[in-house]
Amino acid sequence: MKKIIYSVLFFLLSTYAAFAAKVDTVSVFSPSMNRDIKAVTILPADYDSKKEFPTIYLLHGYSGNYSDWVNKASVVKELADQYSLIIICPDGGFGSWYWDSPLDPAFKFETFVSKELVNWADQSLKTRKDRKGRAIIGLSMGGHGALYLAFKHQDVYGAAGSTSGGVDIRPFPLNWDMAKRLGSYAENSSLWEENTVINLTHLLTPGSLEIMIDCGTSDFFYAVNEELHDKLLLRNIPHTYLTKPGAHNWDYWRNSILYQIVFMNEYFKKAESGN
Repeated sequence: MKKIIYSVLFFLLSTYAAFAAKVDTVSVFSPSMNRDIKAVTILPADYDSKKEFPTIYLLHGYSGNYSDWVNKASVVKELADQYSLIIICPDGGFGSWYWDSPLDPAFKFETFVSKELVNWADQSLKTRKDRKGRAIIGLSMGGHGALYLAFKHQDVYGAAGSTSGGVDIRPFPLNWDMAKRLGSYAENSSLWEENTVINLTHLLTPGSLEIMIDCGTSDFFYAVNEELHDKLLLRNIPHTYLTKPGAHNWDYWRNSILYQIVFMNEYFKKAESGN
């Protein structure tokens, strides 16, 4: 009897493994930075059965790297399978904030993520090759990056999500390497004003971009997320805004990514149906 049970368990585990998401690490050349940048790609279990898939670009936070999401929130692999999505997690540097730094030519991550990586993905993977098939999400620095890139490149992304995002950088002039990328706030205030998400809402029109923002109520970025939410309301920009108990940590992000990807999946379904 034990042999039969073990055989059944082995079969079930083997079957699950055969149909689990495929995770790879790739190197993508960035012409703007003249170097290879690593990224994790997650392909759903049914990758071979379809022609094209919607794609989510998933950004890490400050001091993180391309492997953070799969190592610290492995649920993203299950979500790729569940919703039949390609997920791409690029490296954004230790503290790039996903800008093209006007001071440091080694940091051109706006160009890399919004252009070079998308071009690579569309040439190398079975992606849907238009904005209706692309979304971008990020946490913390990556939450800023996701909204920053999507607001500025609405021809590339149809939807954007921020979880615990640093959506207004100005209250934190001494933190997280931002001065290395933009210069000090005291001497380069115009660059800070031009490169903070909360000052880019003028780029949006009602319905031009699907937006989801969430933040824990104990997060040090909670106040700036509240302010962005209020500003979007004032400008009549539709968006989903979610707050719940939580701090700036992986316990919160492992939970919040479930809501973010459900939101993006609904967007993809609506975009594909033309509604």
